[in-house]
Amino acid sequence: MALLEGAFPVLATPMHDDETIDYEGLKRNIEHFITINVAGIIVNGSTGEFVSLTKEEKFKLMEVAAEQVNGRIPLVIGTAAETTADAVEYTKKAESVGADAALLINSYYAHPKDNEIYEHFKTVAESVSLPIMIYNNPFTSGIDIETETILQVGRDVENITHVKESSGEIRKVRDIVRQGGNSIIPFCGSDDLVLESFLVGATGWVSVAGNIVPELATELYTTFKEGNVDKAWEIYDQILPLCNFLEDSGKYVQIVKRGMELQGLAGGPSRKPRLPLTDKEEVTLREILDQIQTVKQ
Repeated sequence: MALLEGAFPVLATPMHDDETIDYEGLKRNIEHFITINVAGIIVNGSTGEFVSLTKEEKFKLMEVAAEQVNGRIPLVIGTAAETTADAVEYTKKAESVGADAALLINSYYAHPKDNEIYEHFKTVAESVSLPIMIYNNPFTSGIDIETETILQVGRDVENITHVKESSGEIRKVRDIVRQGGNSIIPFCGSDDLVLESFLVGATGWVSVAGNIVPELATELYTTFKEGNVDKAWEIYDQILPLCNFLEDSGKYVQIVKRGMELQGLAGGPSRKPRLPLTDKEEVTLREILDQIQTVKQ
């Protein structure tokens, strides 16, 4: 099993001006991240606009990403779906193309109860053998999964190994670490709480900011793991304005795509109803990136 630890950029899905997927751009972006030694990558997540993609596009995205990665770094594939049956199908596809793990959220429209969420995760995980990272994101799904539900499904299902915790409640990360033992391992899913999450025991970061500043996202984790907390705080302070902008703007997909374009990578438009950044948002992004670059120098 591939090691799931460190900062994993959750990649945007680059698109042409007509909103078709730019698969060649995706390949180039993946190669960029591999070249700068990120810990791993995630495709077909929220930042990748998975809800805007057809089944055929999701499957091709999985295939293209797996072929490009070719086992060089861990590849996690998002397999979220509104129904359990579809999530099973997507997760089986992820396994078949060679993913190292799947990222799975609960139904994001039906607002299921915790026992239904438990059964959803269990059914999907037991349909495959690859590791599953479950995902708690109440802001997207409308449900804040109970800590005990997260812990119980981790204990009961062998290949549910990780949880992406995006509730914004640092006590939840702490409790998963303290009460879960090795039954389920938390990744931070809130860009503006990443160092705090490391401090209470998270061992990874599903990083939106990592699309734009992958070197700094990687350095933040490695510096912390080496025990240099003061240096980790310096890096965190450097990227926190970007993290806050991503979390607070409601336009994290558009920010990521534009930020990548400004660095010569593939971005493109987001599928409507998402609209481009306003002039004011463009200025804010450029100012943040200029400040990060100034500090780096």
